[in-house]
Amino acid sequence: PEQLAATGRSSAMTDAFLDTLSLLVEPVHLHYLWRPQLCDPADEMVLETALNGRAGYLVTLNVNDFVVAERFRVSVLTQGAFVRRLREEMA
Repeated sequence: PEQLAATGRSSAMTDAFLDTLSLLVEPVHLHYLWRPQLCDPADEMVLETALNGRAGYLVTLNVNDFVVAERFRVSVLTQGAFVRRLREEMA
């Protein structure tokens, strides 16, 4: 409820968004080919998913924890930086 109130969205709007998003996403299966790369073992699955999913961006608040992703040509951005980049690309 707090998130809906903060965004000004209704449950129906959120459900419609998630339904549409589910039509666009592609499942990514983990293959442990790249481990270990990170200091935090709990973050390894996040990097693996980005690499196996051929992601161009990894969006996280823990940018410093994923510096190694740049070696794999995955840009690591905060949520705000990612939204700004999307806006620039759409302009």
